[in-house]
Parts: sequence; structure tokens; C-alpha cells
Amino acid sequence: MKSEDLTVKALIADPYAGYAALRATTPVHRMTGPDGLPVWLVTRYADVRQALADPRLSLDKAHATPGNYLGFKLPPALDANLLNMDPPDHTRIRRLVSQAFTPRRIAALRGPIEQVAEKLLDAMAPLGRADLLAAYAGPLPITVICDLLGVPEGDRHDFRAWTDTLITPDPNHPEEAKAAVGAMLRFFTGLIARKRTEPADDLLSDLIAVRDEGDRLSEDELTSLAFLILFAGYENTVHLIANAVLALLTHPEQLAAARAEPELIAGAFEEFARFDGPAPLSIRRFPREDVTIGGVTVPAGETVLLAIASANRDPDQFTDPDRLDLRRRENGHLSLGHGIHYCLGAPLARMETELALTALLRRFPDLALDVPVEQLRHRPALRARGLLELPVRY
Repeated sequence: MKSEDLTVKALIADPYAGYAALRATTPVHRMTGPDGLPVWLVTRYADVRQALADPRLSLDKAHATPGNYLGFKLPPALDANLLNMDPPDHTRIRRLVSQAFTPRRIAALRGPIEQVAEKLLDAMAPLGRADLLAAYAGPLPITVICDLLGVPEGDRHDFRAWTDTLITPDPNHPEEAKAAVGAMLRFFTGLIARKRTEPADDLLSDLIAVRDEGDRLSEDELTSLAFLILFAGYENTVHLIANAVLALLTHPEQLAAARAEPELIAGAFEEFARFDGPAPLSIRRFPREDVTIGGVTVPAGETVLLAIASANRDPDQFTDPDRLDLRRRENGHLSLGHGIHYCLGAPLARMETELALTALLRRFPDLALDVPVEQLRHRPALRARGLLELPVRY
């Protein structure tokens, strides 16, 4: 694949080959983005890592010039979140969230996660085959993150459909994405109103207390935080688990090692995240001033996309980067970010992935793909790496 032939469609179809071509020839690449608007794509590890922590690259859309890719189009009540903020607002809100998103609360979820995993596997066991995405990798994270936030069970059924519509909108039916956004806004507004009258021992009740007692969160910031935690906590973990399972099933020697030494799974999260993470690109950034990246000057206000998936396969940083190695120890992957925007939910994602994979391999020691790997299809999205389904037998 030649770098000049690369388009969004080509990068979706074969991302790792495409990024390898770019790293070797044009590591900072001007291209047409997901919505037809121009972007700068940065592909080498050293450049991506430096840019992730560069304060000159803003997440605030106010620094974008007209005619550039902006990412999701959300109403203010969902858009005032950490992925659109720079310091000092980012610092203030992240500090407040950290006070509620405590290690104690995350550690307390270990038992419930194990129970949910076993319940889902119990339901799968008599069938002998299943779509692992629908039967296990999807339901587990949505249950966990909803329990953490305090979302009642009866309110959880539509969330996966809404997030899928946002990640892979149908260009022929733009009204569907608009409807999904409206439904999510009504959902969170109603949920917060109920939590105000009936608070509980959950993360959302704590965030509401921060908003109402200290007046340190605006109402839009509160609603946007709830949206971000639920959206990111569900979307990324679903596909991290499914991608990890696929990686194991297509690397028999690594699968054999994981079965022989289950303790490998606890330390393998970093390798799964590096090898085929769910977020190939960082959130878009906008230079506050002209910035030179990899020898290329990017004008102020234009959109920069940092190719995490490419950086994680850069041979200048990783030995044999296209090989899955559960024993890899020098693994400074960038799937969880770097700098002040490092993923707040990283401890939860690690624990969920470890427990999900450990239970799955223990319960189904003969787990295997139920279709040829060539028949598997990924979602047609540049900014998200995930399967449409994962048929397995056991």
C-alpha cells in the first residue's frame, strides 16, 4: 500500500498496513478526514507521544478554524466534558471526578464483575456457540459501568444502540445520529433529576453532590461528565475485551501460554491494548499557534489526529511490533493516552479485561473461532476499532 493512495476507507480496511506505509514515508500526513474535512495525521511513536502532552495542541474547539474536522457534534449539555477542555477547566473537573472515582470504589467492583462474568458464561454454556460480542463482551462492561454510576437496570437497554449509532453513523440517514444524541440527553437529564431526589452510594450521586453542595460543576459539566463516563467506560471496554479474545484466538501459541499460566492474563492488558486497541486515534487537537511536528509545520487552528494504533506498532519503539507477546515487558503503549489527559478509567479497564478473559478461558478451555478469520468484519469507523460480531464455539 502506497502512502499517497491512503484514504479513510483504506485505513479502515487495513489500518496497520496503512499506518506502516505512512510511518515509512510521510509520518505527518495531510488527508481528508472522516467527514470530508481536512486533517493532519501523525503516525510515529515519538511524535505522537510528544504531541499528546504538548500544551500548544488544544482540545477546545474554540481554537479550531472554520472548515476543519471537529469530531462529534453534540449539544452543550453533553459537550462540556474532559475531552473538549484544556487547563484550568480540565484540571478543576478532573480533580473533582478523581475524588469520586476512588481506588476504593473501583476495588469494590472486583467481586460484582466476577459475578456478572459468571452469570453471562452460565447463560452461554449450554449453547455451545455464540456471538461473544453480544453475549459477553458487550453486556459485561455496560453492567459494570451502569452499576458504578448507579443507572437502574431498566434504563440500560438502549445505550448500546445509541453509542453504535454515534460511532458509525449511517451517512444515508443522518437523522438517526441526531435522534440518538437527543435520546441520550433526555436519558441523562432524567437520571440526574431522579438521583437528586433519591441519592445512593454511586458515582453519579457523588458527582451531583459536588455540583449542588460546592457549586464547582456547572449543570452542563455534570451532564457531560455522566455521558463521558458511561460512553467511554462502555464503548472502549467492550472492544478491548473482544479484540483481546480475537488476538488470542488467532495466536495459538499465546493462547496456549495463557491457558497454561492464567496469571499471565493479569499482566497482559498492556499488550492487548498495544496490539489492537479500541481507539486507533486520540481525540482531535487544534494548534493554538503554528506547530512543527515531525519536521512538518501544522498551521494554527487546523485539526491534528494522533494515530495511537500506528504509534503502538512503530518498530522504532517496539521490538517485533506486529507480534502479540503476552510476556512483553517494555510496553510504553499510548492506548490510554499520555500526560494530563491520561485515561481516568484505566484501573477499571484493566480489572474488567483481566477478570473477563480469566473467567472466559477457565470456563471454555476449548474456545475457538466459529468462522474463518477472513469472514470477521470490523465497524466501518476510522476512530474506533471494533468487531461487528465475534462468532465462537466452545
